[in-house]
Amino acid sequence: MDDLGSYVEHDGRPAVRFERSYPHPVERVWAAISEPAELGRWFPSAVELEPREGGAVRFSGDPYSEGSAGVVLTWDPPHRLAFTWGPDELHLSLQDAGDGRTRLTLVNVLDDRSAAARNGSGWYVCLGELGKLLEGTGSRGPHSEDALPWEPVYRAHVEAGLPSGAEIPDIVTG
Repeated sequence: MDDLGSYVEHDGRPAVRFERSYPHPVERVWAAISEPAELGRWFPSAVELEPREGGAVRFSGDPYSEGSAGVVLTWDPPHRLAFTWGPDELHLSLQDAGDGRTRLTLVNVLDDRSAAARNGSGWYVCLGELGKLLEGTGSRGPHSEDALPWEPVYRAHVEAGLPSGAEIPDIVTG
């Protein structure tokens, strides 16, 4: 299993943090994390966003949550994108890692620390789908049957000590 991510604090708030390295230039990874058509292939919901700080963000199509809206907090192409998602925040940053590689850091700032294991497991699965998208191996999204199963990752996060206890939709465990 790749790095499971970690529980951290971000500006005094609970968060889960992941780092991944991809053998692609920053501009390619930026397209994957910022363009709605690309996001729809690895992100847990469809995303429409106005590409500017203060722009509107709309989320839909996630089978585990209702549609919602957010606000773009940071728009700094091709290096940083952050937005609100309900009471949480998502921060994505890219760094040139040399030799045509890019380092992605994803930080999900949580409204409730007990969501760390649940959300961390979801992001782990989503980042696996992002890897497939960038490799060109046919990502069908984190809710598809060929995505990595969520439950074993969740158990690994709980065993690793990430805060847990947040509600898990029945559709995930049922």
